[in-house]
Amino acid sequence: MSAQAFSADQANHAAKADLAQLRETYKHDKATVLRSLAQSGALTRGLKQTLRQLSILADGLLIELWQNAGFAANVCLVAVGGFGRAELFPYSDVDVLVLLPDGQSPEASPQLQAQLECFIGSCWDTGLEIGASVRTLSECLAESTKDITVQTSLLESRRVTGNTRLFNEFQKQFEAAMDPQAFLVAKTLEMRQRHTKFEDTPYALEPNCKESPGGLRDLQVILWVARATGLAYSWDELARKGLATPLEARQIKRNEALLGLIRARLHLQAKRREDRLVFDLQTNVAESFGYTSDVTPEGKLALRASEKLMRQYYWAAKAVTQLNQILLLNIEDRLHAQLGESVTGLRPLNERFYEKAGLIEVSSDDLYQKHPHAILETFLMYQVTPGLKGLSARTLRALYNVRAIMNGRFRSDPVNRQTFLKILQQPQGITHAMRLMNETSVLGRYLWVFRRIVGQMQHDLFHAYTVDQHILMVLRNVRRFFMAEHAHEYPFCSQLAGGWDKPWILYTAALFHDIAKGRGGDHSKLGISEVRTFCRQHGVDKVDTQLIEFLVGEHLTMSHVAQKEDLSDPEVIGRFARRVGDERRLTALYLLTVADIRGTSPKVWNAWKGKLLEDLYKSTLRVLGGRAPDANAEVEARKREALIELARHSEPHEGQKALWDTLDVGYFMRHDASDIAWHARHLSRHVARPAKGAPRPIVRARISPVGEGMQVLVYTPDQPDLFARICGHFDQSYFSILDAKIHTTRTGWALDTFQIVPPLPPDHFRELMTMVESGLTQTLEKQGPLPPPTRGRLSRRVKSFPVTPRVTLKPDDKAQSWLLSISASDRIGLLYSIATVLAKHGIDLQLAKISTLGERVEDTFLISGAELQHSKAQIEIETELLKVLQPV
Repeated sequence: MSAQAFSADQANHAAKADLAQLRETYKHDKATVLRSLAQSGALTRGLKQTLRQLSILADGLLIELWQNAGFAANVCLVAVGGFGRAELFPYSDVDVLVLLPDGQSPEASPQLQAQLECFIGSCWDTGLEIGASVRTLSECLAESTKDITVQTSLLESRRVTGNTRLFNEFQKQFEAAMDPQAFLVAKTLEMRQRHTKFEDTPYALEPNCKESPGGLRDLQVILWVARATGLAYSWDELARKGLATPLEARQIKRNEALLGLIRARLHLQAKRREDRLVFDLQTNVAESFGYTSDVTPEGKLALRASEKLMRQYYWAAKAVTQLNQILLLNIEDRLHAQLGESVTGLRPLNERFYEKAGLIEVSSDDLYQKHPHAILETFLMYQVTPGLKGLSARTLRALYNVRAIMNGRFRSDPVNRQTFLKILQQPQGITHAMRLMNETSVLGRYLWVFRRIVGQMQHDLFHAYTVDQHILMVLRNVRRFFMAEHAHEYPFCSQLAGGWDKPWILYTAALFHDIAKGRGGDHSKLGISEVRTFCRQHGVDKVDTQLIEFLVGEHLTMSHVAQKEDLSDPEVIGRFARRVGDERRLTALYLLTVADIRGTSPKVWNAWKGKLLEDLYKSTLRVLGGRAPDANAEVEARKREALIELARHSEPHEGQKALWDTLDVGYFMRHDASDIAWHARHLSRHVARPAKGAPRPIVRARISPVGEGMQVLVYTPDQPDLFARICGHFDQSYFSILDAKIHTTRTGWALDTFQIVPPLPPDHFRELMTMVESGLTQTLEKQGPLPPPTRGRLSRRVKSFPVTPRVTLKPDDKAQSWLLSISASDRIGLLYSIATVLAKHGIDLQLAKISTLGERVEDTFLISGAELQHSKAQIEIETELLKVLQPV
């Protein structure tokens, strides 16, 4: 080796050693700072100092690496974005700009290119997760005019090291090029798009504490706009300039510190950049704040530590949402005044309110202090005045600062009670008014019982919203039934709503149906007591009160019967009819039930559940109309309808007779006329003229007549493990089974019908149906033992909030069959696992109702079998079922 090569090798080795030392030093110093953050309990006062210390550490390392790279004196290193604010979260990117004077470029200078590669590479080598851009001064200005994200990032820039004059010139030209009005409009539109991405709610169960509505980004938008307009650079300056009150400034700083600490703790718990309060981390973050779970004297979990944290988060996010709206409107008004633009004049609405550019404006800042009745009147005015789209900054601020007035005396005031009832009884605007009341904290202050469920999480694996947001979603769904423009969504509901005389009764029931959640005990029964008190206080007459109480107390009943019980059994329908009592109650309960299921989660509602509810409604209506359940008459009616359908398809006269002679009343009661006709079209000729040789399975599929997924017909010689084999096939093909109707003919053939949905909507249903028909036929023709069930992995949410598996086995009312009810966390292969246990014990299946509620299953099976007559065998079956239901 030459002396020159040896010297270069030594230098390279020394450089690597230096980088390793820098990395260890930076890692050690950062860990020291993070320990102080982790040990600070629930205190938020030291957060900004900690984030600044992390920025200072990064600054020091960057300066040393910059010097090592040997950049020319006319180049500058600039911190941008959050790093530019000197707020560096534990695992956030270190965003920097290498600012070049005009005329320079890496492409034209190999030396500069090498220096940049050396600098950026050494940043990563020493543990800095860097996000770097390289631009000349002119390029920065050009990019900022084209891209609002770049412009925002540069707005918070600060010099780290390098040429001061170049940086000052950049700032001067950047500020001169800033168009405050355009920046305000762009950031407002960007914020709306971001809110839409997160469903316009701060109440998601796994919110992003940075990007979700009410998150840190909403606070940053205020300061960005204030800075771009030259109005203020801090919360205190906003208060000094009259754009925020001292109280608002204190509230902002307090909530900013809380959200920031939550974000910092998320980073620490995840050991990476993680801004979502995912279920996996909620408990750990809550415990880092000192929260612990509450347990009842009986040892049951009453309130999780994570629920306490999330309640605090939701309250902070709600306050941020309010303050963001107030301050941005104030800044917009001030900017208009600075630019000398005329502001839309005020139009009097009455002696207390004006309209200002489509917003309600209070007549004076102290209106609500002088006239507390005007608080609820604001929302009534919003409902009854066409063209209004919200509240002005002045009105929002007045409401925000008057919350203490909405006390017990305010709630018991007869005038306020009368106004609130008027709001409920208005023919329009109920959804928007209630949402606006909730956003401004008026709803929870007036309905104190509602305040208790604001931000209340639900751990039932199928609600996608907090309790308060679910209630308002259900209220919205009920309201849409009464709106002509939404009649196409649920025509039958809209038809029934068209004949309903008092929509406010349903609105009130929706508002109270889950009001008692989170207290322990039966929330339906507790809700009856709450709504009874409300009706008494607000002068609701006895008949209407009784109906509202019924709806609150029974709001889960109809979905339970439709999804868990055998709707072909006249006793089931008769029992439900007796519980409902009359047609008016039935109609109200049906509308509330549909609205409630739709308001839980987009994953829960499907067309099949809609059909079950509609079938239950119509069957019950016939009984309430005085028509006694008559199975024979019902069977004859369905046969007549099926014959008409067969005639439309030019089927031979009495061609179906051979098939129908093999079927009993139970078959005709469990299938509607459309299904009966479909079965006859495909099976009659096979029954009348059976093929020679070994019988082959017949499998047919069609697009489901209820508008979702497919309906699959299976006709094959019966065998004990048939249901398990079919479930296994669908499981391997990733189909979900929504419903199964199992029937055995008098000749020993199984005639089974399945409602299934594919994992993703297919592009071509016909090809998919052909695949199902051929694939399932091949599966049924194979012999041999059943393959072992797939133990699918649980989702994150199920792992965080597991459902305790439950198995209930009891005889039906006639003591001829048994009802098997199963509740467990959902996973791939679960239904097949259940079916293999039943097959092992020779259990015959008559009916299967498969109900998936988000990530929880509630399945019901009507079964029979010799082993069910022995207690020891029953216990063995239940034990084996519990074993396969256990999460992996």
